[in-house]
Amino acid sequence: MSHPHYTAVDAATLKGWLHDADEIALFDVREHGQYGEGHPFYAVPLPFSRLELDVGRLAPRTDARIVLADNGDGVAQAAANALARLGYTQLFVLDGGMPAWQAAGYTLFAGVNLPSKTFGELAEHHYGTPRVSAAELAAMQAGPNAPVVLDGRPISEFRKMNIPGAICCPNGELAYRLRDLVPDPTTPIVINCAGRTRSIIGAQSLINVGVSNPVYALENGTQGWYLNDFTLEHGGTARYPDNASPRDLDAARHAAQALATRFKVPHVTAAQAVAWLADPARTTYLCDVRTAEEFAGQTLPGAQHTPGGQLMQATDQYIGVRRARLVLFDAEGVRATVVASWLRQMGHDAVVLDGGLQAGLAAGVKAAPGPAHGAIASETVSVAALAAGLAGRSMLAVDLRASMSFRAGHIAGSQWTTRARLASDLHGVPHDTTLVLVGDAEGADPADIAVRDLHALGYSDVRRLQGGVTAWRDAGLPIHQGADTLPDARCIDYLFFVHDRHDGNKAAARQYLAWETGLIAQLDAQELATFHFPPID
Repeated sequence: MSHPHYTAVDAATLKGWLHDADEIALFDVREHGQYGEGHPFYAVPLPFSRLELDVGRLAPRTDARIVLADNGDGVAQAAANALARLGYTQLFVLDGGMPAWQAAGYTLFAGVNLPSKTFGELAEHHYGTPRVSAAELAAMQAGPNAPVVLDGRPISEFRKMNIPGAICCPNGELAYRLRDLVPDPTTPIVINCAGRTRSIIGAQSLINVGVSNPVYALENGTQGWYLNDFTLEHGGTARYPDNASPRDLDAARHAAQALATRFKVPHVTAAQAVAWLADPARTTYLCDVRTAEEFAGQTLPGAQHTPGGQLMQATDQYIGVRRARLVLFDAEGVRATVVASWLRQMGHDAVVLDGGLQAGLAAGVKAAPGPAHGAIASETVSVAALAAGLAGRSMLAVDLRASMSFRAGHIAGSQWTTRARLASDLHGVPHDTTLVLVGDAEGADPADIAVRDLHALGYSDVRRLQGGVTAWRDAGLPIHQGADTLPDARCIDYLFFVHDRHDGNKAAARQYLAWETGLIAQLDAQELATFHFPPID
């Protein structure tokens, strides 16, 4: 069935496309909580509420083959029309959405970052990555040759909770900065994360680059520590040093070269990268794997910041098109090679830019930006004007922030909704009402792209609140908060079982770990064939 902007495709056809030789993006346009409850293995989350804000980064080439999927409720069709306005031309919609996928006998996987998480489990099986339990680590810490515990997560996650004495060093930085943190080549090293994947990949990364230290993954990470009734610290700040020339850098470079040979990691010249990025027939991502501080200081035009540890852990947050090319770069020749070695095992066409940042700058390497989101500018109102409008019932405050932000504190009398539910949630609101959108105070957010939809629903006077909830609170105006202000069932953008495990909920932690270790058994043969591990020497 054809429509002006998209073509319907059945589940069996889509399944075949996912395993053919051509590029494809399968975007799940439901909200994050709905996505996390069950989606196809290769589905990339692109919530309708953020569609135009994120699609240019995830799918920079407008003629890439794109399939949109929903619950069979019309959201995918609306998303297709929105993408067509941005210039996307090869648009398809999964006929019947997720119910049809499941009815065809295909698996819906719960959770997030499925390919990366599954890969971590497979890597542990393949390599036999050494691990220690929480009890074993506690005993080691109390012994005469205490290990250095390195937390492979970003500092933002590390601050939430950490193993006592741990130092934050995201996985992508480990091989590069190790000797600044563990100068003695005989000191045991334990890598941890919140669960399993980054513990495994971080530890195996150091083993793969040939460090002489004994290296272990902490089984089940901070969750395993907590489930064994050990105390976690909160608000930790211990982290790797900002050192532009880490200790033993020459040795790290030599190890990276050996790694590239062992894992057949291609390096490309800057001239080749320029040609690829200008190729209209193939999607190429330009990925800066360095730290946020380095990226902010200088990068290649159009490059996406893909910190190495997170690019391995959550590839689908950065790469929307399967079988695209990934050109990775750093500044020293270590980090990009380590990350690319893993991405290639995950089935990605990942290469390293020879000479890194400086060579790219000299040769003019740049990525063309994806299409702009095309948000419609709207007038703003002050908190005083909104307060008067709410009192006089001439205005309605519509909160389009994350549901958990709404629960944490919102304008008294405001209504929470998300883009896919504007029509149903505003049903009965007179069209002459002035709608005041409440979004994040800075940067592009879902409120920017909801204006067009509200105009289409017949609301001609749509405005933004100056300063958002912060300005309202600062003015001393009433704020409501609490879980009772928005029922769980309405929080379709929030996946409870993934997040509750960090809030003292042992049952949620056990559920999460059981989910993670059970992933491999859910894959079919085609999905398993995605991954490519080298023979063990």
